[in-house]
Amino acid sequence: MKRAILAGIVAVCIAATSVCAADLKLGYIDMQRALNGSDAGKEAKEQLATKVKKYQDEINVKQEDLKKLKDELEKQGMLLSDSARATKEKDYQNKLKDFQRFTKDAQDELQGKDEEFTRKILEGMEKIIKEYGRKNGYTFILVKSESMLFADEKVDLTEEILKLLNANRKK
Repeated sequence: MKRAILAGIVAVCIAATSVCAADLKLGYIDMQRALNGSDAGKEAKEQLATKVKKYQDEINVKQEDLKKLKDELEKQGMLLSDSARATKEKDYQNKLKDFQRFTKDAQDELQGKDEEFTRKILEGMEKIIKEYGRKNGYTFILVKSESMLFADEKVDLTEEILKLLNANRKK
């Protein structure tokens, strides 16, 4: 779908170029580079890394507890009565389910936070790009993608947008 849209835009650009080449002004942004290079993006990465470490520490403790419980069950399994062994096995299974639920919840939360941070940064970036495009007379500002076979680095606006994004954030 994106390729079809991009192909349509390129076709319009080619048609527009032949009609009014002097009025056409194009630029592009490498959004991934802009996200990673922005102050907001770096701060978001740090916040996520802190959360990841916190969750990883909790996961390590829970894994160690599960391992101890399993080892205990295997060592004492033969010595325990059927009901005691069944109780320990049930306890182990419950703790394993809790562990799996915890890791899934942690992953979901981290993914949600990452998406939230990214969305906020992109919203701010979109406003800055639109303002920059209007102010500087751009006809199109595209997002760099795999479907762009060639784009002259002279029309790469990423660094300029990054500067504006970081300056706007400091206000």
